[in-house]
Amino acid sequence: MSLYDDTVLVLKKYEDQPELRQAYLDHLSAHGEAGMWKACTAGHVTASALVVDPSRGRVLLALHKKLRMWLQMGGHCEPGDTSLAAAALREATEESGVPGLTLLAGGPVRLDRHPIPGPCTQHLDVQYAALAPSDAVEAISDESLDLRWFAYDQVASVADESVVRLVEATRARL
Repeated sequence: MSLYDDTVLVLKKYEDQPELRQAYLDHLSAHGEAGMWKACTAGHVTASALVVDPSRGRVLLALHKKLRMWLQMGGHCEPGDTSLAAAALREATEESGVPGLTLLAGGPVRLDRHPIPGPCTQHLDVQYAALAPSDAVEAISDESLDLRWFAYDQVASVADESVVRLVEATRARL
């Protein structure tokens, strides 16, 4: 199964946010496999994962190098990704430096469509949650200025509403 086919299947199974889910499916229908890749200037699917340590009630956020915002780990799909979930897990592992992450069961936690600086117009982000092992030690990647653990109730003071909604949805799923 191709990454495109997997993404369509994941979105069809996703039951929340029906209007946004349909917009993602419409985008993929209109652009085909090109709608998965960074080169699609009309927008493209991205995969992200919120790294969570439920035993300590905290999440790991990255201070994004270009945007200078605290965000979950994530980014563009790559040709070697076998599934959308694998892309999200790869991104979370690469950007957090934490080995042994596992995705929270049940598929994506949320969808978030957001504008980005050109030439592309938007990211169609499919957001997962990744559970950190109890002995997790983070390591900053080239894509971040900083990594930091935040208690659930601290996220609203450092991150934008999209991250706050992702934390809330993840906590509801835990």
